[in-house]
Amino acid sequence: MSSVAASYKFATTHEWVKDNGDGTVTVGISDHAQGLLGDVVFVELPEEGDTTTATENFSLVESVKAASDVYAPVSGEVVEVNEELEDSPEIVNDSPFEEGWIAKIKLSNPSELEKLLSLDAYLEGLDD
Repeated sequence: MSSVAASYKFATTHEWVKDNGDGTVTVGISDHAQGLLGDVVFVELPEEGDTTTATENFSLVESVKAASDVYAPVSGEVVEVNEELEDSPEIVNDSPFEEGWIAKIKLSNPSELEKLLSLDAYLEGLDD
């Protein structure tokens, strides 16, 4: 597990959130999730300007084994997407916590961050 992930928050659905400190967050899928998926071959990105609602689908990651919905861990507006994933979706496998991010979201309800899990709590949940 990347040491970078220690400061991130996690959803039980395997998405991570990095607070950018400016009212936005960066969102991606966890190392655990990309490992379960295997080789990622396609990422369906949301559109800039899209509105997300916490716990609702906002993206899709396809691998050689499966397709998996990505759920928004927070509500807000998509302000940036990682366009590099269109040509190089395997970045999600290579660097899930850094270069493999999916979108940046401007928070509409910052208190939702408090409902997310710490790295330790997320990892404990994987054992269940």
